[in-house]
Amino acid sequence: MKKFNRVLIALDYDPTATEVAEKGFLLARSMDAELILLHVVSDMVLYSSADYSPIMGFTGFNDMSQIQMERTDELKNVSRKYLEKTRQHLGDENIKIVVEEGDFADTIISVAGKMGVDMIVMGSHSRKWLEEILVGSVTETVLRRTEVPLFIVPTKQKK
Repeated sequence: MKKFNRVLIALDYDPTATEVAEKGFLLARSMDAELILLHVVSDMVLYSSADYSPIMGFTGFNDMSQIQMERTDELKNVSRKYLEKTRQHLGDENIKIVVEEGDFADTIISVAGKMGVDMIVMGSHSRKWLEEILVGSVTETVLRRTEVPLFIVPTKQKK
């Protein structure tokens, strides 16, 4: 039986990201695996959208109006701080943090390959998460293209 030594948790801007991080953390710890948190900075338009606030699901973490979102380096710094705060929330300073820029699915697969991970943990945020997986989400793209096992955390936004 293959041992899982390294687990990558891909976190996005969704308010349910904390739940994905917590479940991925518990899974990694149950296997005594090294843990890597990843956030992919992609389309800047997404980050300036009113569709989500606060940034990447951490209430009170940052007020989007205080950030000049046209600067990718600032967004990367904010993303890094978010992942650091997530690491602190999980209570393990040994968790690695990675912030990359690019297409969500391509970057997740690329980082997983470069870092030699044995499992990828992702969330599926649709109310109909199975439908989203089958129809063409980032999760579905990763599932189709990776050779690494994928652990999907179905999450629903609370009203």
